[in-house]
Amino acid sequence: MSGVRKYLSSVVHGHDVRLLAASVATGVLVAFVVSIFQALTEEVALHWLFEQALLVVMIAPIAGIAVAYLLLKYVGRGTSSSTSDEFVRSFHDRQPRLPIRELPGKLLAGVTTMGFGGALGLEGPSIYAGSSLGLWVHRRAGKWLKREEAQLLLTAGAAAGVAAVFKAPATGVMFAMEAPYRDDVTPHALLPSLLASAASYATFVSLVGTKPVIPFFADGSAFIANEAGSSAFGVRAVDLLGALLLGVAAGLGGRGFAWLVRRAKKATHESPATTRLLIGGAALASITLVAQIAFDAPLTLGPGTEAMAWVIEGRGLGLIALLLGLRIAATISSIYAGGVGGLFIPLSAQGVILGQFVGSALGQGDKPLYPVLGLAAFLGAGYRAPITAVMFVAETTGGVGSLVVPALVAAAVSQVVAGPASVAGYQISKRLGHLERRFTLPLSSVLSTDVLTVPADATVSEFVYFHVLGRRERIVPVVDDNQYKGMARLADISEIDREEWESVLIADCMSTDHPTARPTWSLRDAVAAMEAADVDVLAVIDSDGTFIGTVNELDILKLDEILDETGT
Repeated sequence: MSGVRKYLSSVVHGHDVRLLAASVATGVLVAFVVSIFQALTEEVALHWLFEQALLVVMIAPIAGIAVAYLLLKYVGRGTSSSTSDEFVRSFHDRQPRLPIRELPGKLLAGVTTMGFGGALGLEGPSIYAGSSLGLWVHRRAGKWLKREEAQLLLTAGAAAGVAAVFKAPATGVMFAMEAPYRDDVTPHALLPSLLASAASYATFVSLVGTKPVIPFFADGSAFIANEAGSSAFGVRAVDLLGALLLGVAAGLGGRGFAWLVRRAKKATHESPATTRLLIGGAALASITLVAQIAFDAPLTLGPGTEAMAWVIEGRGLGLIALLLGLRIAATISSIYAGGVGGLFIPLSAQGVILGQFVGSALGQGDKPLYPVLGLAAFLGAGYRAPITAVMFVAETTGGVGSLVVPALVAAAVSQVVAGPASVAGYQISKRLGHLERRFTLPLSSVLSTDVLTVPADATVSEFVYFHVLGRRERIVPVVDDNQYKGMARLADISEIDREEWESVLIADCMSTDHPTARPTWSLRDAVAAMEAADVDVLAVIDSDGTFIGTVNELDILKLDEILDETGT
């Protein structure tokens, strides 16, 4: 029995078996929820939409977003339209929280948004569903799981959501590990994410089948050897040059698209819902009409798989460029209007269109390599997730090995060109170190409010005998009528003759240039102020000078020990 335990311990790499079991359960549960969500969106709503008259098709997107607004308000209990952003935000919270009661409203809002033509992706609500279900499983199994394992199940749930909706388990794992950071990953969540992703994928395909999410890349026809006997994806100098050009173009495009997304998301908080619905609805209707006239099909509707299928059939450069512009405009309009959905597939669609444009410009428009590389480059640049992008390419193209080198080149170059821009609003640059994590805590975590102060009209003698000798305090805040006046310091008192202690008031010798802190500060701000002034105590006051309390350097040092002992 001891040998079995040692073996299990080596397999789980320090993870509790109960956590891994919870990860598997999360994956299975997520697969069931995502399968229902996808069926309602694609098989019911979108299938119905594409059979309707043009007028209905033009009106449908904004009608769907309007219904989504009502669903979020009443069924989702006022929840926001954010989906995958909520996963990233919660990941960085000390206590991740995504209420399960908001999930039905969010998913139904996603069905109406995308099922009626909103140009967003199904992975957004799927990631949100996985994240919230992961936290729900953690709460339900709370007595068997550690408190800090909530973040692991949050990440595992997100991986399971991506794995299910894309039928791409490895992509799910990599996305969940890359998404929280622009320049880093979360390796500690690897094993739970692997198990949740595998369980989700196996359950999902058993329910809905193995049809790939981008069938025209994975049906095998694009990878047949050419007449000369060399693979259509053979790595040649022109292909590497094309990958380089695509990387630059996708980096610039991803940077610009990320800026537009940030502006649109910001506008959703600043403009009234009715204004956004009217402007967004008019834009989406106009875009749909232009697409119908130009392409004889409403290619701007939905996530973008129809647009990808259309563009790889060998189109003119003008039409390809027009489709790229219209798809971007449709996605931004859907976000601005308040639609619920993700950006993974819209980014992929824009990458495929851009790749086909570059390939056609280089005289290689008949080669499927360029749309695939465009997908990797644009998706990687938009989400700052290059490994995820390359992995998605590998899984959606049947694992063609000769794609790896040019895809890596395109993804790497796009990262450099895109810079820190990202469509994910809550991403941070990299994981924080042990002390850096403590420095992000609010000042309230070490604030002392039951502080004895000294009035300005007290004498030096009173200060010395009561505070210095009686309480061993070298620095005491001077406060009158709750208003902070300065600091009484032993160092300043030592310069006054003993005979004058009874007559000299604290108001005459207190320090008025001693730095103060605000209650909104973090520990990092307080430590920086202490170091700059070479002091170890700060008075905390509000904007009108009202005294709140003090922060002591010793309390900051003790906090690290307290947090470690309590597990918070």
